[in-house]
Amino acid sequence: MIQHKPAFEAIEPTFGHSFTYVKFDEDRLNQNNRWHYHPEIELVYVNGGSGKRQIGSHVSCYTDGDLILVGSNLPHCGFTDKLTGNKSETVVQMKFDFLGNDFFGIPEMKKIQNLFENSKGGIAFHGDIKQKIGAEMELLEHQTDFQRLLSILNILNDLGSTKEYKILNAQGYSMEAEVKDNDRINNIFNYVKSNFQEEIPLETMADMVSMTIPSFCRYFKKITNKTFVQFVNEYRLVHASKLLAEQPLSITEVCFESGFNNFSHFNKSFKQFTGQTPSEYRNQLKTVLN
Repeated sequence: MIQHKPAFEAIEPTFGHSFTYVKFDEDRLNQNNRWHYHPEIELVYVNGGSGKRQIGSHVSCYTDGDLILVGSNLPHCGFTDKLTGNKSETVVQMKFDFLGNDFFGIPEMKKIQNLFENSKGGIAFHGDIKQKIGAEMELLEHQTDFQRLLSILNILNDLGSTKEYKILNAQGYSMEAEVKDNDRINNIFNYVKSNFQEEIPLETMADMVSMTIPSFCRYFKKITNKTFVQFVNEYRLVHASKLLAEQPLSITEVCFESGFNNFSHFNKSFKQFTGQTPSEYRNQLKTVLN
């Protein structure tokens, strides 16, 4: 099954506003869970819960909430759904020049300028900064438009000053500027997201984007800095680690539920990916929880 094109998400601030702010909770769920991209830089705070983060060619799990900055035109998936178990999700989206062409070029904005540069690879924040900024983002709900703008600048400056972060696509993720490339790579990601539990032949993917197999392999490596097989395997391993943490399945069941059809290959791949065997990983989680 070929996914229809996600193309691009158009985000327009409401009249009289230079940025978009929205808060989701159990009464208002974020429905945008497929791969998408937009020119706006996006800051997301997930209050509590655990889920997957898929940003560029990086896939990983988060627990106890998340604070993420996604750069302009970097494809990503929604971070929450009805299974995440989070209390709320706060999202701020702004164009790089939302305060004018030259505003972030002034010396006082150097940290924010560097932050925006790093956001091209996607950034996950952890530790004290995650809690501090998360609380500040939740306060935006009760502020006037002007207070909100000042708070966002403060938040960005604090994020630009912290060392408690990880760039998720540290090896590089070169999103081509042309829309056809954005659509093409997003189609590939969406197909993997929907079909990772089945075998995904290279031939199917190459046909889907009208390329030969060698051209497809070169193209995917150039954009994501990973081979297609490596990307699919990592997607499956992240899914497996989520199942091991959250579901009372046997390790064999986790192996097959995650799209692996060979148990010893699954064990070996999981150990290479996490540094532990699946049973060690699960036992360590139990110890932490207890």
